[in-house]
Amino acid sequence: QVQLVESGGGLVQPGGSLRLSCAASGSIFSIYALGWYRQAPGNKRELVARIGYGGATYYAGSVKGRFTISRDDAKNTGYLQMNSLRPEDTAVYYCKLADTYWGQGTQVTVSS
Repeated sequence: QVQLVESGGGLVQPGGSLRLSCAASGSIFSIYALGWYRQAPGNKRELVARIGYGGATYYAGSVKGRFTISRDDAKNTGYLQMNSLRPEDTAVYYCKLADTYWGQGTQVTVSS
């Protein structure tokens, strides 16, 4: 069974940065795509960024140029570097592996 644990969320001022981590158990991490999603109160969960098995990336338009997704397969860990954060980035952020396994989420709050 695969387990995903996110970390790195918190409170940050507008314009600040955070780096989220997603640590995975098991041995399948390196062969599947990893996605980061977010859900704000009252909103649907939305895809923020995704990195494929070969490293191809996708970003939602709202975060392109500000967020960077990466992965370290040797550490079974994925990352989401978030720069130039805005209040509208406030949400619970989740990682998802193999389009199947979800983490528990980590809260990101952007506020002055």
